[in-house]
Amino acid sequence: MKNDILYQDKLVIISNHSILFRNYYYPSQKPKEIAFSDVENIKVKQPSLWTGKWRIHGTGDFRTWFPLDSARYKRDRIFIVTLRQKWIRIGFTAEDSESVQNIFREKGILKIE
Repeated sequence: MKNDILYQDKLVIISNHSILFRNYYYPSQKPKEIAFSDVENIKVKQPSLWTGKWRIHGTGDFRTWFPLDSARYKRDRIFIVTLRQKWIRIGFTAEDSESVQNIFREKGILKIE
């Protein structure tokens, strides 16, 4: 990642070119970086039992993987990244979801559900 950071918190770093998910892998908690060119779309969902509100880390449906966030249940939005030509999705939250949503809207990859 270069010095082109648009947003950063303890959960994610968003640059002009990619999203870095902190604490992605279990148990190492190493990060995972995804280029925007690999993103088909990003959906915004209301937190619920079915969208991952209580998912601290890992998966509940074997398709959507959530990086570690022990405060996910307090967040107001859940973001679901659908990757091009991949079955696996990434679900994540951010400390300032409004700012993150605006970045994705400006990039033209946002889908609100």
